[in-house]
Amino acid sequence: MTILVIGATGRVGRHVVDQLVQRDADVRVLTRDPTKATFPADVEVVQGDLLDIDALRAAFSGVSTLFLLNAVTGDEFTQAIITLNVAREAGVERVVYLSVFQADLAVNVPHFAVKHGAERMLEAMGFGATILRPTYFIDNEAMVKDVILQHGVYPMPIGGRGLAMVDARDIAEVAAIELVRRHDTPGKLPIETINLVGPDTLTGTDVAAIWSDVLGRPVVYGGDDPSGFEANMATFMPKWTAYEMRLMAERYVSDGMIPEDGDRERLVGILGRPLHGYSETARALAAA
Repeated sequence: MTILVIGATGRVGRHVVDQLVQRDADVRVLTRDPTKATFPADVEVVQGDLLDIDALRAAFSGVSTLFLLNAVTGDEFTQAIITLNVAREAGVERVVYLSVFQADLAVNVPHFAVKHGAERMLEAMGFGATILRPTYFIDNEAMVKDVILQHGVYPMPIGGRGLAMVDARDIAEVAAIELVRRHDTPGKLPIETINLVGPDTLTGTDVAAIWSDVLGRPVVYGGDDPSGFEANMATFMPKWTAYEMRLMAERYVSDGMIPEDGDRERLVGILGRPLHGYSETARALAAA
């Protein structure tokens, strides 16, 4: 039986596919444009999107286990619910779903609320699922590296409470481990939620200090101004998306993303190694 990976073309999804291939899993990927898919030769690539019911039904044929990562879009909730309905129709009960940290609390942030809705469906409709709740992705810093390198400012308004930023490689490896575990277990396993966090809880000032150390020159934190962040985002993305990013940043400033007791130890136990930290990515981006 096959593991179907939906959301395979982004940073996390590509790592998930690679991790599954390393574990000798049979992997199928659903993508809008197979000509742009660059996966190992033994990965089956099928064309379709999450609103194409016929393509979804075909993609689920012969599948036992699903990895679902929805892009942040205006119709994300519809895509998620339709996909899970088609999975259930196909008899697929084993799911690893990429949600977000504290999805149940940040109810005013659209893509947090959407993911909590999908979590509720997984539980209410009897799926055997692992729900992964990652914090802020360290890999997102690639989007702001030019501002840091050229202007000496860390521009993300992440606040003073702290975010336990997580590396996409750690997210993907935990996802692959859970997919294989559910795939290989004879019976349906109960729902389980795993917070995906990094080794350090960092404030905006902490991150600026890391960059100062990496670059050998001062980098300052740009401050806790979600409105300015929204204005900058709106210059290159749809205004509704920029506004959603502002709402998310407001949550960073007010609440942070603080691990629960035992979160880090649990992840280290699953992975059998230390977690990747922020400084590693900062050094790689600076060198690039």
